[in-house]
Amino acid sequence: MRGELTVFQNLDNPNRWQGPFRGSPTRWKAADGEAVVKALQEAKANPVERPLGRLAKIRNKHAVPPDPADEGVSVPEDDEPAGSEEPEAAVSVHTEIQYLLVKLGADMGFDVHVARNDQGRVWKGQRLGDMPRRREQLPQQFDPVTNQTIELIDVLWLDGNAIVAAFEIESTTSIYSGLLRMSDLVARQPNISVPLFLVAPDERREKVIQQVNRPTFERMKPPLVEVCRYISFEGLREALTAAHDYVSFLKPAWLQTVSESCALEDL
Repeated sequence: MRGELTVFQNLDNPNRWQGPFRGSPTRWKAADGEAVVKALQEAKANPVERPLGRLAKIRNKHAVPPDPADEGVSVPEDDEPAGSEEPEAAVSVHTEIQYLLVKLGADMGFDVHVARNDQGRVWKGQRLGDMPRRREQLPQQFDPVTNQTIELIDVLWLDGNAIVAAFEIESTTSIYSGLLRMSDLVARQPNISVPLFLVAPDERREKVIQQVNRPTFERMKPPLVEVCRYISFEGLREALTAAHDYVSFLKPAWLQTVSESCALEDL
């Protein structure tokens, strides 16, 4: 409808039209409103089927990719073909790793939080939403927008109102969406220090490091690469096996020994 709405006219920058759509609700000109209503009525009367394509793969409604017009930033391609379903095996391994991290946090004496949309997942007969020390409510010091971001992070370890560690697990789906949730947390709460960990298979290690070092994350304060570390599925399993007899004595700093920096100069 670019040729029919006044918000697209007389722009000194071709992207300035975004304001009326993304800003707080304001009254539009009557002609614009009538044009939109007319278009909706015509679409209802004469529906046209179109494939969803990449839109079908957007899993986090709150994770909005950066504007491609922003210098130095580009929206990444999907890590998986459009229209493909996440394999059942990938869902299973994601749930396994989520279970291991939730159990580890609880065994170390922390309260835990499972992503709101994952609490019904089951691993070996154990529903994630019913695991010991799972906290129903998130810390209340965050604003509602921050809470919407936090409650979708795969696993959180909590000590009172403090977030001890945050984990995003990426088996086959887009790494970028998980990093956006983490960067949103850091951006909205710049005065807190939360260790962030992206957990993924060995074969995705290079992809993880590449995404953490994207220019859009370098502009954060602190840059995401300084607070987000990588843990491999394989490394986590091996470390848990080795620490089986003294898990309850572990401290959060132990995570530094099983994770690695995502800084390019450290590779």
